[in-house]
Amino acid sequence: MFEMIKTNDDVLAVRIEGKITGAELASIMDRLDATMAANETVHVYAETRSIDGIEISGLGAHIARAAPLFAKLDRFGRVAVVADQLWIRALTRIESALLPHISYRVFKPEDRGAALMWVEGRDG
Repeated sequence: MFEMIKTNDDVLAVRIEGKITGAELASIMDRLDATMAANETVHVYAETRSIDGIEISGLGAHIARAAPLFAKLDRFGRVAVVADQLWIRALTRIESALLPHISYRVFKPEDRGAALMWVEGRDG
């Protein structure tokens, strides 16, 4: 299950829980495409809760659709990941190390308000 979170126009904000389906990945990508079309720099807020996995049937199409984003990595600004699972926070830190020009921060669920403020650029 996923839910889009209302925020600034230049922020893609999503809350994801449980198993992620191919249709949900497609919907998130649609929103990312629209956000990138309207803004030079895009920031991402991803809040996860008890992720159980990704539906395999939709993964191939998602990878094919996401691959062109590698050419647009310079358009990503702040990325905030709020996760209740240690493995997601650890993978995010690895991804951050692999993409040092993107500003990543990892937060625990109790700090979700601070995470959203930071990704929106309101943390001072």
